[in-house]
Amino acid sequence: MDLRAYQRGVTLDFSRPGKPTDNAFIEAFNGRFRAECLNAHGFLTLADAAAKLETWRRYYNEERPHSAIGNKAPITLTKSGGITSLSP
Repeated sequence: MDLRAYQRGVTLDFSRPGKPTDNAFIEAFNGRFRAECLNAHGFLTLADAAAKLETWRRYYNEERPHSAIGNKAPITLTKSGGITSLSP
């Protein structure tokens, strides 16, 4: 990965060990993903895991309300051409 990043002129910037606050957005997502998907399902095979993860991904992006965008599902932003205002 380091070589590929170097060849493409990308600077890698890693979070410091033991400092999850370095990237609070992904840490918050990881917590929700773990609680709502990984802890809620058992996976029997790789195909079973892929199907359940895809179902959850669709739910998360197409149905689940997100408080950061006015309790709307993210898909509504693409359908409406973008967000114009946030409701508290």
